[in-house]
Amino acid sequence: MLEIRHKKTRAVLLAVDADSLCNRKISGARLRGADLTGVDLSGSDLINTDLRDADLAHANLSGCTMNGVYLEGANLVHAVLTHANLTDAHLQNAELQEAHMRGAILRYAQLRDAILIEADLCEADLTMADLRANFQSAKLIRADLRAADLTGANLRGADMQEANLKGAKLTSAQLAGANVFGMIDVNGNRTHIQPAPDARKTNAAIQKRRVAARRTKQAAPWWKFWARA
Repeated sequence: MLEIRHKKTRAVLLAVDADSLCNRKISGARLRGADLTGVDLSGSDLINTDLRDADLAHANLSGCTMNGVYLEGANLVHAVLTHANLTDAHLQNAELQEAHMRGAILRYAQLRDAILIEADLCEADLTMADLRANFQSAKLIRADLRAADLTGANLRGADMQEANLKGAKLTSAQLAGANVFGMIDVNGNRTHIQPAPDARKTNAAIQKRRVAARRTKQAAPWWKFWARA
């Protein structure tokens, strides 16, 4: 028997007669504030489940069916959501820093004010989603962002190579340092702007070359001086 408890009160929110929470039907359960840190829920049915303010840091939610799930204010830092179906999901104010969401389906999802810094959303389907969120340094390579709302979104340093933003709203979006090479813009045109070199990496490379040059200019070995004498 497995018990899912509240992260603060430790009250039992749900008891599951099983040895694992993988591939379980938990749809519609009321798990607000649940402690699911590091729990393996892969392949489970979480349709319309209430997980508001839940702690799902490092949890495995890969392949889960999560249509309409309520995750407002949830902690999903480092969570694995690869190929999960989050259509119509409620993720407002959720913390998704460095979350693994490659290939996830987030059509019509609500992510306003969510934090997705350095999250991996490569090849994710974010069509028609509310993405007025923080995507700084996130990976959005080949992501489908058609008709998404990115108004005022923080996309600084994001990797958006070959992402599709046709019909998306980008008013006041912050794109400084973003890699948009091959991206399809809001008008359906593919961009060919090469990313600017990373100044820090460039400076580090220069410093490395300087150190190598100094090493080659070391004094000649003693036997050369002896030979000259």
